[in-house]
Amino acid sequence: MAIIGYHASHEQIDPASLLKAVVQAEQAGFDAAMCSDHFAPWSERQGQSGFAWSWLGAALQATKLPFGVVNAPGQRYHPAIIAQAGATLAQMFPGRFWMALGSGEAANEHITGDRWPEKATRNARLGECVDVMRRLFAGETVTHQGLVTVDRARLWTLPTAAPKLIGAAVSPETAAWVGGWADGLITINQPHDKLREMIDAFHAGGGEGKPVYLQIHLSYAPDADAALEIAFDQWRSNVFSAPVCWDLELPQHFDEASRFVRREDLHDSVLISNEPARFVDLLGEFLELGFAGLYLHHVGQEQQEFIDVFGAQVLPKLREGK
Repeated sequence: MAIIGYHASHEQIDPASLLKAVVQAEQAGFDAAMCSDHFAPWSERQGQSGFAWSWLGAALQATKLPFGVVNAPGQRYHPAIIAQAGATLAQMFPGRFWMALGSGEAANEHITGDRWPEKATRNARLGECVDVMRRLFAGETVTHQGLVTVDRARLWTLPTAAPKLIGAAVSPETAAWVGGWADGLITINQPHDKLREMIDAFHAGGGEGKPVYLQIHLSYAPDADAALEIAFDQWRSNVFSAPVCWDLELPQHFDEASRFVRREDLHDSVLISNEPARFVDLLGEFLELGFAGLYLHHVGQEQQEFIDVFGAQVLPKLREGK
């Protein structure tokens, strides 16, 4: 049976409130959780960005859920530090922690003052980071010279099993490349034909037999206009495709770029409805594509109503196949 997970958005909700939300999500029947790892939000209206790694330790302790985090090693984070962080969580919470690794966004990485590389270089850098991290998880002492530099690094605390390294991708080209090194794939909701392309590319690139997961942005409210207004307020700065979403640096830049986004434009990237049954149908269609798990992200800052309604009226129906 597919996992139905809860996505915790650090860019929109303060860490204390988000911890309460994920505990409530477990109680409501969500199977798993994942979170973002940003230094800044995409909009000043979102207004938060807690440190994911501090929060993950608390969230894993406060629940029994498996957790993942989307991370971009290579610029803001040295891969040996991320390997150490991941190994520590995996040692404390065996079998419950995984990482989704991507090539990053300038919105988070520019803070180092280093040049923001083009996409091909970012992918190559990520490939080096993955190799370094896997060697560290294997107990090796690692020295590496390339797009990242590592000098005689060794992890002294190792888990019984290394955390899974899932590849994050939004294009078939990246999905195919990810298939060669990742333990699975995670992407975001797109039209079904594009998602099929992504899955096929991942399998063709070496990911055959590995799980594929989908993060889904949605907006629910009891009133249809309110659901649309939530999406417009919180997520209109997140509707841009690459390379815009990769290369803008500050929340003010995203807010300026989204000045002319219309409310109706949000339907292309967010599932918006006031009807729980509608979400059952839409999410069921994604499950039919073969995803091993869906991670649901309600784009509003208030999470309680979404958690309660989906726990009572959506998750049970999805599990019944209705």
